[in-house]
Amino acid sequence: MTKAHYLVLAVIVLTVGCSSSTELANPPWVWKLIVQFQLQPVGNPPQSIWQYEFDGKTVYYIPPQCCDMLGSLYDAEGTYICAPDGGLDGRGDGRCPNFLSERANERLVWKDFRAP
Repeated sequence: MTKAHYLVLAVIVLTVGCSSSTELANPPWVWKLIVQFQLQPVGNPPQSIWQYEFDGKTVYYIPPQCCDMLGSLYDAEGTYICAPDGGLDGRGDGRCPNFLSERANERLVWKDFRAP
């Protein structure tokens, strides 16, 4: 591991140590994804992870970052469900067309606040 990797891991450990119990309730796969995002350059717009209730279940949504990229929706175990938006026509992959209109209980899990 490089010094940058250790620095990112230290920041995450400190953040987790100072987080509320709600933030600590995030599944381990979400924390791993956050580390991956922090090791990448800042996107435009900056990367974020959102939690919602959808079809009676907790889901995690990652908005598309740019251009014709797809957004991603995952279940609580980290299994990919669909791309609710983005792509050439902005409507995702068509496998969950009602997500954006039916999602509920929005919670920001994480957002990259580094300067671009």
